[in-house]
Amino acid sequence: MSRAIPRLVVAGTASGVGKTTATVAIARALRARGLEVALFKCGPDYLDPTYHARAVAGTSHNLDGWMMGRDAVLSTFAAEAAGADVALIEGVMGLFDGASPTGEEGSTAEIAKWLEAPVALVVDASGMARSVAALVQGFAGFDPALRVAAVVCNQVGSRGHLDILRQAQAQVNRSLPVLGGLPRDEAQRFPERHLGLRTADEAALPEERLDHWGAQAEAWIGLDALLEIARAAPPLPEVAATTSAASMTAPPRQARIGVAFDEAFHFYYADNLRRLEAAGAELVRFSPIHDARLPDVDALYLGGGYPEVHAERLAANAALRDEIRAFAGRGGPIYAECGGLMYLTEAIRTLDGRAHPMVGLVPAEAAMCAKLQALGYVEVETQARTILGGAGLRFRGHQFRYSELRPSQRAVPAPAEPAAAPAEPPPAQAPPPAEHAPLPIEHAYSVRRRRGGQVAREGYRAGSVLASYVHAHWASNPLVPEGLVASAAAHRKERAR
Repeated sequence: MSRAIPRLVVAGTASGVGKTTATVAIARALRARGLEVALFKCGPDYLDPTYHARAVAGTSHNLDGWMMGRDAVLSTFAAEAAGADVALIEGVMGLFDGASPTGEEGSTAEIAKWLEAPVALVVDASGMARSVAALVQGFAGFDPALRVAAVVCNQVGSRGHLDILRQAQAQVNRSLPVLGGLPRDEAQRFPERHLGLRTADEAALPEERLDHWGAQAEAWIGLDALLEIARAAPPLPEVAATTSAASMTAPPRQARIGVAFDEAFHFYYADNLRRLEAAGAELVRFSPIHDARLPDVDALYLGGGYPEVHAERLAANAALRDEIRAFAGRGGPIYAECGGLMYLTEAIRTLDGRAHPMVGLVPAEAAMCAKLQALGYVEVETQARTILGGAGLRFRGHQFRYSELRPSQRAVPAPAEPAAAPAEPPPAQAPPPAEHAPLPIEHAYSVRRRRGGQVAREGYRAGSVLASYVHAHWASNPLVPEGLVASAAAHRKERAR
């Protein structure tokens, strides 16, 4: 059997050409027409999907060839796009950029070929005229197995500029048209942080800005032609549902897992959360910024985010930090990734040199750096039994961080203004009580970089705590979420005795 799913990959010639703006604008315009739009993001990025989610008031799912593998990509896409009028898949970096400089693994092109999806190529056309045709022809002819079906020009100077671009491309290849573009509009740009966009919360991305870009897409882009291209995509063959978290039938609830979710922590793959639920977990959100008490749960999952941006507020919530230390002291399983790891250290030291006290379960300090410290895919193998399961578990993920762990300097509250250290610290700066002292730490992971092959010891294990800089995607090994749920269920039984 096969399934007809109208679909279109929105790819770019490079990073920063406006793929997210184009995807959000098109999705918003189609939704305004009354269409149901399913959105996906190629690659490991957490931020772009938050813009997708805001555009259509739904969930965007990552499709990563290297971390997930072909079957999981296909089954996830089929399950999450089912019933939608059209699916838009935003690419990662340039169309052919991926995990290797010599192959397509992890690239947008790989995903487009797996999905048999036509490609709309986004070009930054600022300062460009006839050269657009040369650029497009290079991309369209690079891989004959890939269909580049349309061009969308971003940063267009005027209607006249867009007409020039259309004419230039039509003179070379009328079957690959420029189907419109988006005008340059600095006032409506999406805000950025680090190497990419900021999280699309209401403060960073008001509804009016989404509506603006939707209206621009309706006015400047040939949406009817794009829909026709998407609807012409061939039916997809049925894929075994066992690899898709969305298609799994959840067993009876075995445990409750608290998921940190607020302004500081919100980097989670939707697929990972679905897999926890499919393994029998009830997920309960809590806020390390706002909540004074933990919910009644059997394990904690602290994802990534921007704890450094909210370090002062996290430090101010001593009650919740005490709750988490006590939870660990009772043997409660805690799994943390990147920002979650930073929160579990003794302090986050921000770029201004101030140390903000954190939970204190990992005897180190997370220090922010001006330059990127790690970026890229990694493969993990556990070296000992952890809350995820026995030794020898392998899974894939990626790293993206501006912080590093440094030897512990006992955390002290940050002063309101930078000042010289006092001769005698106030009582609030005293070390925590002995029962809250950091536990002995060991490295439970062997982490191999995809590019270069370097291997390092990581994965900070202390009792029932497991923290790492690695953002894992559990489609690479479904046993991992099952192991975490099993640890939570075991702790639940211990609590009931």
